[in-house]
Amino acid sequence: METKAFQRVYTKLLGITKATVALRAEGVSNEELALVGGRLAQVVKIQGDMVTLQVFSGTEGIPTNAEVIFYGEPPKLKVGDDLAGRFFDAYGNPLFGGAAIEGEPREIGGPSVNPLRRQQPSELIATGIAGIDLNNTLVTGQKIPFFADPDQPFNQVMAMVALRAKADKIILGGMGLSNDDFLFFKNVFENAGALDRIVCFVNTTEQPPVERLLVPDMALTAAEYFAVEKNEKVLVLLTDMTLYADALSIVSNRMDQIPSKDSMPGSLYSDLAKIYEKAVQFPSGGSITIIAVTTLSGGDITHAIPDNTGYITEGQLFLRKDSDTNKVIVDPFRSLSRLKQLVIGKKTREDHPQVMNASVRLYADAANAKTKLENGFDLTDYDERTLKFAHDYSKSLLAIDVNMDTDTMLNTAWELFARYFSQTEVSIKNELIQKYWPKA
Repeated sequence: METKAFQRVYTKLLGITKATVALRAEGVSNEELALVGGRLAQVVKIQGDMVTLQVFSGTEGIPTNAEVIFYGEPPKLKVGDDLAGRFFDAYGNPLFGGAAIEGEPREIGGPSVNPLRRQQPSELIATGIAGIDLNNTLVTGQKIPFFADPDQPFNQVMAMVALRAKADKIILGGMGLSNDDFLFFKNVFENAGALDRIVCFVNTTEQPPVERLLVPDMALTAAEYFAVEKNEKVLVLLTDMTLYADALSIVSNRMDQIPSKDSMPGSLYSDLAKIYEKAVQFPSGGSITIIAVTTLSGGDITHAIPDNTGYITEGQLFLRKDSDTNKVIVDPFRSLSRLKQLVIGKKTREDHPQVMNASVRLYADAANAKTKLENGFDLTDYDERTLKFAHDYSKSLLAIDVNMDTDTMLNTAWELFARYFSQTEVSIKNELIQKYWPKA
């Protein structure tokens, strides 16, 4: 950002912590940008004329007489159609030497949409991943996280969703990505020829953690442009929100704020909510759907980050390694899309709700059979068949590498029913059995 004439300049710092500096200044606004000794910073606290600035790259080496220049405005992103197909850093600057975006500057981190301008979500957003579309169908305007252990291939799943999802624009916000993951996303998108509908904002592990706080706001400002002005269906993918929350914790701890549960700031709920509540379905047809990744520590969903996330979002998707097939699956027991009933059987085939329920019930019967087996009890013929069904169901429909449309998923489930069970055992309405049961 260029300096301008008449900008306010100060040269007396009254306090320096590892991440912040404090000084007396007049006419400064919250979230305003500044340069501190040539380093980009942002106003995070104002008490009277005492202003605290968060220095993105840290304060090491900054003297008390460092020059502080206030820009008079918060961070902005230039928006326009040529955002598509581009990669940007956390400040919205193009990566890989691309030309600067010519467009209207928009302030990032604005308020969420007025409830009066929202419409109840009612459009299916198909991902092509059967474990999601069959059992945990997503709806435009929904907000939902993946809960995954750090060793799960969640970034690969995000890339699959980006390529398969029926959306007009995909916006990726990468926070704390390793260089390998960053290059993985870049190569996958380029090789698939999908860059024309993808926008990426990236902060890598080599860059200051505090910069991650800008990434979701940059991604959602771009999303709002395409959803509001172009009436497009926009899918925002945010990975990893745990690293975002860790950056919040770093800043609050260095500002000597008293931490809340799990060393997180007391504002964690509202900090997460202001991001997730940007998900919306507009009456005009545009929408913003948010799928995020929250990595778990040792599978602990009681940690403050997943715990708060669960209260804000409309369900969650769990990834786990299936020991029987050795594949990563979308766990049908722990995953839940709270809005799926708005579209299944309405925007999808009539048999969808019953097939979904029957599949999960039979899968649960298989889990009971496995417990019996482990405890040394004899299995019935029905138990044996549920175990075979569960293996094929996991391999053919729950595994994240399965890519098919919803009708094919339903037909696959019917074929599995007919292979292992009688029509009575499946317990689906007779008229649907008559219509969809595979003919011998």
